[in-house]
Amino acid sequence: MNTRYVLFGLLFGFVLSRIGATDYDAIAGMFLLTDLHLMGVIGTAVALCAAGFALARRFGVSSLRGEPLELGKKPMVPGLVVGALLFGVGWALSGTCPGTSLAQIGEGRLAGMVTFGGILIGAYLGERLKATKPAAVWVPDHGFPRTRRFSGAGAGI
Repeated sequence: MNTRYVLFGLLFGFVLSRIGATDYDAIAGMFLLTDLHLMGVIGTAVALCAAGFALARRFGVSSLRGEPLELGKKPMVPGLVVGALLFGVGWALSGTCPGTSLAQIGEGRLAGMVTFGGILIGAYLGERLKATKPAAVWVPDHGFPRTRRFSGAGAGI
């Protein structure tokens, strides 16, 4: 394991803890629109990353592999919307997401361990479901529903 990844993860967890992203009340306040400081933190992080990426591309900075920096379009894949909704509901109910659950574990919080266990179980069950049968997915096409069958790698649930 590369030491710099561990150090970066520790630093990231520390920052999450310091800004209050590991606090259930702060997360609940964000979703209830009563405490918007975390939205401000997320918005600031997105803006800084976008500006940094734009500057890096402008000055010809390459990736660690020597490749040019690119932001490719992400395709809409089956299960993406359902997965995003499940992620959001889980985040709102538990008050944590995968990154903050690890920071909560670092803080010694039982809720972080329970949430991370749920994440692992959900990922395992999702992969098992995907491997056992191809998913039948409803994909809207300009407002006209149709059913497509997807199988193999990348098939959603």
